[in-house]
Amino acid sequence: MSLSFAVLALVALATAGPVRREQGNRIPFRSRTPLISSEGRFDHERAILQVVRDHNKHRNNLINIEANLGRRAFNEGAEIKPLVHLPLSKRQAEELTDQEAEEFWAGPIQIGTPGQSFVVDFDTGSSDLWIPSYSCTSPECKSKRKYNPNASSTSIRRNDTLNTEYGDGTSVSGSVYSDTVVVAGLEVQDYTFGVAEAMSGQTAESEDGILGLGLPGLMTLPSVPFLYRAVTTEVMQKYVFAFKLSKNHSELYLGGTDASCYTGDIEYHPIMEDKGFWQLGNATVTVGNTTVVSGVKTVIDSGTTLIYGPPEDVAKFYESIPGSKLYDTINGFYTFPCDATRSDVAFSWGGKGWFIDAENFSHGRAEDGQCIGAVAGRDLGMGDNVWLVGDSFMQNVYTVFSADNKSIGFATLK
Repeated sequence: MSLSFAVLALVALATAGPVRREQGNRIPFRSRTPLISSEGRFDHERAILQVVRDHNKHRNNLINIEANLGRRAFNEGAEIKPLVHLPLSKRQAEELTDQEAEEFWAGPIQIGTPGQSFVVDFDTGSSDLWIPSYSCTSPECKSKRKYNPNASSTSIRRNDTLNTEYGDGTSVSGSVYSDTVVVAGLEVQDYTFGVAEAMSGQTAESEDGILGLGLPGLMTLPSVPFLYRAVTTEVMQKYVFAFKLSKNHSELYLGGTDASCYTGDIEYHPIMEDKGFWQLGNATVTVGNTTVVSGVKTVIDSGTTLIYGPPEDVAKFYESIPGSKLYDTINGFYTFPCDATRSDVAFSWGGKGWFIDAENFSHGRAEDGQCIGAVAGRDLGMGDNVWLVGDSFMQNVYTVFSADNKSIGFATLK
């Protein structure tokens, strides 16, 4: 059994019956701004930045999976792709405005004794926690809350380093500390995380850092995911968490599900074990009554805005939407007629079809009455027949991640 589930009990999976409210901890979220300008146009430059980040983020994930689990955990056809680099002109872009910066679903945490407050991105596509250091003088740190280990009586410096570099010009480097971390009332003592003493490139988002909700196989630091520690130290009773992502009243619920956010039963599906990702198999993608692809693998990633599929599959997908055109051959964006509102695109995993709302499928106007679709054709190196499914899908469903039951579930939003 891999590290991902070494201390978690195996229980039988079944489609859920009627679900009652469970005792858990709620984190309200700041909403993410889509890749659309205030005039309703597609923000192409920011979308390219998102593609580069997603590519390099999952490149790093594959490196971590190889180190933590071995290549046997790779999906068939997976390969660690070269870093993708932004053109120099885009790396030198002006600092992001507040509206442009809100690319993530962010919420509050506290670190240290007494607690120091931060706002972090909660990301199922990564597993580490890192925040800026009080000693960081990089321009990107200027507006962020910063961790001061000297102000915490429980802080311990570790003999490790934080060092991450991305092809978009972003890098984060610093030290590794252990301290008390509190998330939605869940207090984990002596938790190990990264403290960025230098940041460069496009890292000036309004969030202070990232708290990964991925599985242990994605870890870069010598630690385990925060929720993993919360469960093994009996701070949290169930290794279950759930997202409601919407323009209003978004939340992350830890330790169970929040029945006030969804209606009906939760439809659970087993994840593909020992792959390192929150990954489901046997998915079908449909447009109306047309099955575009079936039997595909899907990685569910709250830290990604878009939906990515293999280029040949995505070309076939848009062939099912009359009037679609390839818009960006490098990054895989397509357009479709804006007046042909799409609300019939769905994913299914052997149960019901989960549809993408027309508003979430469109990422703004491009040109000549065409809008950008949420599905992009891009080989991220994650393997043959693998789709990366971000919040363009997750905003349409209540999504439950259960490490206890090795499953992901979906329910209808209220």
